[in-house]
Amino acid sequence: MNVFDRVRRRFARPPEAVRAAVAASSDPDERVLAWGVLGREPGWLVATSLGLRTVPIDAGGDLLRWHEVGSARWQATADGGGSFTVTPLREVEPGVQSREPVRRLVVVDPGELPAVVRRRVDQTVVASRRSPLPSGGAVLVVGRRIPGQAEREWTVVFDHDADRNDPAAREVARQKLEEALAAERPS
Repeated sequence: MNVFDRVRRRFARPPEAVRAAVAASSDPDERVLAWGVLGREPGWLVATSLGLRTVPIDAGGDLLRWHEVGSARWQATADGGGSFTVTPLREVEPGVQSREPVRRLVVVDPGELPAVVRRRVDQTVVASRRSPLPSGGAVLVVGRRIPGQAEREWTVVFDHDADRNDPAAREVARQKLEEALAAERPS
């Protein structure tokens, strides 16, 4: 993309369907930050102030909030497009999240989307520490900022879902979470 195209894209308005989908969301403060044209299905991938939204041509689309994005990796292609590999997180019990199946989203015209997604995901993560478990797996203790909330949210994500049912693994995860919370509290 040449400089002229970048400047034009930066000041362009989002497509009408994107504006309508975001305007119809449950949060009146949600706003479009960047968008890209999807390559495999008709529609757009949109970064908003609340999260990553897919907007099909004929519907409102779904929203994955920034603090629910475990990872989002961009792989550019020679033709100017690329794809995001997104790992969503889902709360399975208070303080415990599970990785959902990876989603691959092909984008043919990404504009500023890769940079915005990277910045937004990085801004939510305050702290992240991986600790080994007795079973050989690991648990990730993560502190995240959640838009609209003053307090950070601390969760654990087990590498393997089976470890959530192992008492020894749960005890290690509980201890690591307590250590992270204690480090966060003012003395």
